[in-house]
Amino acid sequence: MKKITAILALALVLTGCGDKEVDRPDLPSQTQTGMTVNAKQAEAKKTDVSKLSHTKVGYGSGVQTDEKNRTTGALDFNTRYSHLGAEAIKTDDAKITLTFDQGYENGYTAKILDTLKEKKVRAVFFLLKDYAEKNPDLVKRMIDEGHIIGNHSVHHYSMPTLDDDTCISEIMDMHKYVKDIFGCDMELFRPPMGEFSEASLALTRDCGYKTMMWSFAYADWDTKNQPDPAASEKKLVNAAHEGAIYLLHSVSKTNAEILGSVIDGIRAKGFEFN
Repeated sequence: MKKITAILALALVLTGCGDKEVDRPDLPSQTQTGMTVNAKQAEAKKTDVSKLSHTKVGYGSGVQTDEKNRTTGALDFNTRYSHLGAEAIKTDDAKITLTFDQGYENGYTAKILDTLKEKKVRAVFFLLKDYAEKNPDLVKRMIDEGHIIGNHSVHHYSMPTLDDDTCISEIMDMHKYVKDIFGCDMELFRPPMGEFSEASLALTRDCGYKTMMWSFAYADWDTKNQPDPAASEKKLVNAAHEGAIYLLHSVSKTNAEILGSVIDGIRAKGFEFN
């Protein structure tokens, strides 16, 4: 493996961001989320990915659930890949995590941020480099209001289709950009399109990142065919489960409209948010 040693050295300086919210002293710190790159990585060794599968896998949490309403696809993902620093559901934390993939700005992110601030919920925003370059004020607001900034790569390539060095540069070039421009050390990575291989997960881990998939998602990304707000609100509330990781898209008009009601509805079922 080329360049891994240098990448590991950079990974060791990761600390965290998204903990500046002055209106929310009760918000957990990045360390409390369990995602912080910590001293254990000082002992990390580069992975010999030649021994791992490079076969592309397309992730989906599915709709089948267990007795706790947890999607079995997410639980199975954890079983298969947690040793590679990846998770799709939190099994050691009953709280729910809202995540937003930021492919491009469609005018709804500010409203989403307003709602999150009003409801005192911290979310994870997975950024592409193009999004960060074009929307610095929104990115700064995310950070200043205590949200977690996640890495969604530079170009949105399918990670398992790349050679090892390109896979690493997709992660670390984005990391360097956000660190240089916003002073933020990201710790979470979501592979574009949910596509991965054992090798790409291992390379992500060697870059000092944890891969975060999801345990719930729905068809919210098509801006020309937005889902019905009432039906969507019911779907999102009914999907609540311990340790849930919701994947939402900020380009969705429906999501912007129903987010506050969804948060209220999930809380009414006895759940709280990270």
